[in-house]
Amino acid sequence: MAAGAAVVFTGVAAAPAGAAEGGASFTRVQVNHGKPIVIGVSKEVAAPTSFRMATTHQWKWPAVFLYRGSTGDRLWHAVETSDCIRVSSGVCDFNETMFFDPSVWEMHNSEAGAWKVAAEVYYQGGGGDTDDEDLTVYVKRNSRLTVNASPEPVTQGSTITVTGKITRANWETRKYVSYEGRLVSLQFKASGATSYTTVKKVYANGSGDLKTTVKASKTGTWRWAYYGNTTTGPSTSAEDHVVVQ
Repeated sequence: MAAGAAVVFTGVAAAPAGAAEGGASFTRVQVNHGKPIVIGVSKEVAAPTSFRMATTHQWKWPAVFLYRGSTGDRLWHAVETSDCIRVSSGVCDFNETMFFDPSVWEMHNSEAGAWKVAAEVYYQGGGGDTDDEDLTVYVKRNSRLTVNASPEPVTQGSTITVTGKITRANWETRKYVSYEGRLVSLQFKASGATSYTTVKKVYANGSGDLKTTVKASKTGTWRWAYYGNTTTGPSTSAEDHVVVQ
C-alpha cells in the first residue's frame, strides 16, 4: 500500500452512531473508472476512486466503500484519501485509492460478485452521514490461461492440436485452481494481420483442460481467450506461433 494515512474497513464494521443523520451530499462518485476490480492471489490491487462532497459541517475521514446488505457489511480493504481539493465554500473533491491485498488479508471466494457503493463522512465532535450512491461494482477472481499448439512447424493441410488450461484465483487457499466447464474461444492471427479472429469455442473439461484440432492453412499465432463472468475476470493466454510450410 502506498505511504500515507490509511484506514482499514472490515467486512463486519458497524456504522458509527449517528452516521446516517445527514448533513452531507456526495456526487461524482467513481470507482475503478467504472471497471470491475479483478484480484489474484498474491499481488495488491489498487482501485482508484474519486468523489465530491458538500457539507457545512466540520468533518473528518470522508471515504467511499463497498458493501452488501447493510452499510455495516463491508468488503475488507485499506483506503487512502487525498486532502480536500477545494471547489467552493463547503465543497471538496477527493481522490481515493482502495487497496486489496489477498496475501495479507483473508478474502473469501463468496465475496466475488456485485457490491454496492456508499460514501460516508464523520463530523468533528460526533455524528456523520452515510449515503448509498446507487452504484454497483463487481469484484472478481482473476483467471489465467495457457496455450500450446503443435506440431511446430506443420505441413499445410495437416492437423494442428491446440491445448491449454484455464484456472482462476482461489482467495481462500491463495492458489490458482482449475476452472472447469468454461466456454473458451480459440483465436488465430495470421502473420501480418493486426487482430485475432475466433476460430471456434471449446468447453474446458472437469480439470480445466482445453483441447481441439484445426486444419493448418496459414502461418500465424494461436491463443485462448476467456471473457469472464460476474465473479471471474477475463483473460487471454500467451501466443503460440506456428509456421505452416
